[in-house]
Amino acid sequence: MVAKEQVRDSPVGWVADHVRRYVETDGADGHEMLPGVFTLLLTTRGRRSGSLRRTALIYAREGEAYVVVASQGGAPDHPAWYLNLRDDPQAEVQVGAERFTTRARVASAAEKPRMWATMASIWPEFNDYQARTDREIPVVVLERI
Repeated sequence: MVAKEQVRDSPVGWVADHVRRYVETDGADGHEMLPGVFTLLLTTRGRRSGSLRRTALIYAREGEAYVVVASQGGAPDHPAWYLNLRDDPQAEVQVGAERFTTRARVASAAEKPRMWATMASIWPEFNDYQARTDREIPVVVLERI
């Protein structure tokens, strides 16, 4: 991804505000969203627009990798960031002040139950989101490259 290229933040107002504060403070304001709930910034390439898109996501660590959930609050469709990663799995991640490149993959059937349980222990609403949608909510692993 090109460093000087303009990045479009989430169209959701409160998420865009969160992202702006996170970027402006190198994560000092925003990395810990709530006590014990940490967020990272994920920048993907739009699958149709080709533009860089950035959003904030709750994460957990899995060894050297980062785990996120493509829940979109239990909406019937996958979030745009997930669809972008499906087309182009390379993404930029910011955790606190640290920025790095990752390659995304969907957690395997063997990994997902453990990773889901970890994520639901951080944000129990993930279980509610899964209950309100017919789609299987993906768990995504972001591995440094």
